[in-house]
Amino acid sequence: MAPIQHIAVIGAGTMGQGISQLCAQAGFKVLLYDIQPELVKSAVTAIAHSLDVAIQKEKITAAQREAALQNIVPTSDFRLLQVDLVIEAVIEKLEVKQMLLTEVEKLNDQHCILTSNTSSIAITQIAAPLKYPGQFAGLHFFNPATTMKLVEIIRGTATSDSTINTLKDFSERIHKTAVLAADSPGFIVNRVARHYYTESLKLAEERVCTIEGIDQLLQATGFRMGPFALMDLIGIDINYAVTETIFKGFHYDPKFRPSRLQQQKIASGQLGRKTGKGFYEYPDLPK
Repeated sequence: MAPIQHIAVIGAGTMGQGISQLCAQAGFKVLLYDIQPELVKSAVTAIAHSLDVAIQKEKITAAQREAALQNIVPTSDFRLLQVDLVIEAVIEKLEVKQMLLTEVEKLNDQHCILTSNTSSIAITQIAAPLKYPGQFAGLHFFNPATTMKLVEIIRGTATSDSTINTLKDFSERIHKTAVLAADSPGFIVNRVARHYYTESLKLAEERVCTIEGIDQLLQATGFRMGPFALMDLIGIDINYAVTETIFKGFHYDPKFRPSRLQQQKIASGQLGRKTGKGFYEYPDLPK
């Protein structure tokens, strides 16, 4: 299989932005697509800001910033997504992912590799309507994609060895540590991490400790971020959706039961950093 050169990232949200920046900095040409033109525009602005911060921290040069931005082509024209690799990073809804991947498959030849950044939906299930399911796999990045070293490569029942090997090589080229995971609910990291969130939420619901206290205690034991600050960073709605998918995937095992506290936050529009308020308030961010 020919090496990957051109990439399409579908979805201009937080993960799509990070993945696009990561690939562009590694020298790949990236088409960043979203159905909403204003989101694509704001995504490029956010990437430029992220690169500016990297310059300030002396991680990259001004020339490297410009080269990365030149590698990103923003678009809302789905017909342009004719590439070597597609990375889908949209909402965690099976039918949306299946529809997008089925349509982008029609634009490309059978050698194009399709992937999903899903953190919990079964890869085999997403691949069901595809004409070439052997060319499809999970490629799960972690937030922020530009700094988190791990990427999970998830094999569906039909995923070919050549697809897996190409994705392993691609992961090396973007300087990531790749781990091959079986197609199980939550894969590896999210399945293990789920209890970091669910048990912390139970402690808060039962008023065993304050949200701030739980975060401080867990940070003091060596975690980089407390669970509530981390949920705010990820997006409370996204974190809840992953928990719900894993809960269903394990036939409603109570140890994965979603939290009412998260439901309340979502109902009130308090989704974390992206809305300016979640478990904490972020006055310097747009609400």
